[in-house]
Amino acid sequence: MTPGLVVTILIVYFAVLILISVITSRGADTNTFFTANRQSPWYLVAFGMIGSSLSGITFISVPGSVGKVGLSYFQVVLGYLVGYWVIIALLMPLYYKMNLVSIYSYLEQRFNKVSYKTGAFFFLVSRSLGSALRLYLAATVLQLFLFDAWGVPFIVTVATTIILIWIYTFRGGVKTIVYTDSFQTIFLVSAVCITVWQITSRLDLSFAGMIEAVNASSYSRIFHFDNPNSSLFFPKQFFGGMFITITMTGLDQEIMQKNLTCKTLDDAKKNMLWFSFIMAAVTFLFLLLGALLYLYSSANGLALPAASDELFPRLALNDLGLLVGVFFLLGIIASSYASADSALAGLTTSFCIDFLNFKDKSEQTRSKQKFIVHVGFSLLFLIIILVFKEINERSLIDAVLTVASYTYGPLLGLFAFGLFTKRQVTDKLVPLVCALSIVLCLLISPPSLKVMCESLPSVFCDYAHWRLEVLNGYEIGLELLIINGLITFLGLFLISKKSN
Repeated sequence: MTPGLVVTILIVYFAVLILISVITSRGADTNTFFTANRQSPWYLVAFGMIGSSLSGITFISVPGSVGKVGLSYFQVVLGYLVGYWVIIALLMPLYYKMNLVSIYSYLEQRFNKVSYKTGAFFFLVSRSLGSALRLYLAATVLQLFLFDAWGVPFIVTVATTIILIWIYTFRGGVKTIVYTDSFQTIFLVSAVCITVWQITSRLDLSFAGMIEAVNASSYSRIFHFDNPNSSLFFPKQFFGGMFITITMTGLDQEIMQKNLTCKTLDDAKKNMLWFSFIMAAVTFLFLLLGALLYLYSSANGLALPAASDELFPRLALNDLGLLVGVFFLLGIIASSYASADSALAGLTTSFCIDFLNFKDKSEQTRSKQKFIVHVGFSLLFLIIILVFKEINERSLIDAVLTVASYTYGPLLGLFAFGLFTKRQVTDKLVPLVCALSIVLCLLISPPSLKVMCESLPSVFCDYAHWRLEVLNGYEIGLELLIINGLITFLGLFLISKKSN
């Protein structure tokens, strides 16, 4: 793939996104930015959510993970399906009935202002870290395999892409993103389909032969019922996936904001239902691609990279031909920037609605403040990414991802307590309960125990060894989110009283 071709692809790709932005943002005001005037076609929202939900990490890591855990990630995907249906039945009717712009406004009406601000704060922290990190990993792949050869500094690569994302989202906001995400989803799905087709052709396999080859390989195992201590144990994966969806979709402003742009509740439900099935099918296609990548490497005697995340990029850009290389480039851009642009709009919306009290301000003031906030979060993304680049330790990146996911536990506890009890909390103590929940989860998490031994005084290391003995080989996986939410729920109960 020549430099000229790559530059041409990037220019044309972002030119189309900017053109879509110009068309969709005509006559836009802040209501358009936040809600798209609640006129989005449900089928367009459903299709576009694939691109924003499957980040660059998914695009690269899910196929690479097949070498270690086979197709077992599909256990999590089955949990996702149930989680989406819970959102349809429980959360969507609530959000539409209350006519919410920011979903965290529910916490103010159910509890009070401190609880409301606490929930919004946890979303801002988690989404800022998570989205910047996703963008960082994708930018690192592009830098490693493309831009380093041209001598382009990493900061230029990242700054340019963030500026481009800002340009096509700053006016139309979520209305523009509904359309740009659909456009980007086309390339994401096409990249996977074309790569699968090319590999099966090169291995001289029919569709039935491909399924048979994967099924006969060591990568075909999906279900794990034999070892409860393992993080791959089916109940852990299934229920972990279910609660991940409930929290990271149903309690996430970025994702729910697009659902709330549908005209009616029935349209929003149809959107989420069809999205859940499409999401499961596309994720299984990623897993199938992962198995084929390993089978192709074995058949051609190719050495596997030390980092599994490098497998798909390396084969796509070096071994599978120009067509796969072009669509891989488009796919990684689509998956990364569809996630980043949605996050940027969601963060801007949450901060403006939840912390700047937009309801009582003029349109001119709202527009000015929205502009400043949008620029501010763009700069925050850049700063976070550059910090990650300086640290340059993958283990620390994984730790930050884990910490980011912990912040959804308090949100789960807050919403569950509001929905399933009638008790009223002592509002000023809510932040303390949420913070203590995270601390307790860090104390029982094996990765954090390892950090204690490496970097803290010996008394903490002694505690870490004692706790590991108590765990007796039990691996805490996705269920940590459920534990986090449960601790928050119990803490809220302790600071609550019966409501009048």
